[in-house]
Amino acid sequence: MSKPTHKAYVVNQAKDGSSFWREVGAVWPHSKGNGFDINIYEGIAVSGRIVCTVPKAKETEEPAWETVP
Repeated sequence: MSKPTHKAYVVNQAKDGSSFWREVGAVWPHSKGNGFDINIYEGIAVSGRIVCTVPKAKETEEPAWETVP
């Protein structure tokens, strides 16, 4: 199975205008190229804005996500 192309984050806005990004899952593009599958990590409650970004190159730690069939 291919590796995910993006990471999913929930972004919360603080009263002072700063934001907190919490990684909540992994994102795979559909094989036909017209959408994505998002796998949210087990045990995480998600609400609010979800942002999907390409992982930074310097990240070497293996994530805890499972592959999507």
